[in-house]
Amino acid sequence: MMFRQVSENVPMTEPDAVDRIVEQWRRERPELELESMAVFGRMHRVSEKLRAMLARAHGEHGLGRGEFDVLASIRRSGPPYTLSPKEISTTLMLSSGGLTGRLDKLENAGYVERLPDPGDRRGLKVRMTEEGGRAIDAAVVAGLEVQESMLEALDADERRRLDALLRKLHAAFADQPFA
Repeated sequence: MMFRQVSENVPMTEPDAVDRIVEQWRRERPELELESMAVFGRMHRVSEKLRAMLARAHGEHGLGRGEFDVLASIRRSGPPYTLSPKEISTTLMLSSGGLTGRLDKLENAGYVERLPDPGDRRGLKVRMTEEGGRAIDAAVVAGLEVQESMLEALDADERRRLDALLRKLHAAFADQPFA
């Protein structure tokens, strides 16, 4: 297999699964430029690993990913930790139908309560309960611990450079929808 050092500042590591996939494509289709496949293959694998680790960490606090996202939106909004369903769905880019199921789970768990909107007789407000606040605060800390553990392979300067590069890549597509 052919491996090249990315730069003089990045030490060569052992070949990984992405290297093997790229090498197979290189063998089968030598005319293709495969650098983007390697970059996005690794990004995808890191993202999937993070997703699984966060699911376990959040699950220890009774939250699935969707429920975590809803509670986190309410928690970030600040006191009185109350949002309308529309505000939540806009923040999460979710349909009202998708939000209803999440709210049902959170309400059944005692993490939120639905209240009449005092400013709109037809509207509702979703308020996080104290129990919901404890759950989201603990889940956020657990998630940060997972993220920090994944970044342990990088020193502070590498983390800043990675963040800057990902920010630049994200900015190039930030205005495009996810689906």
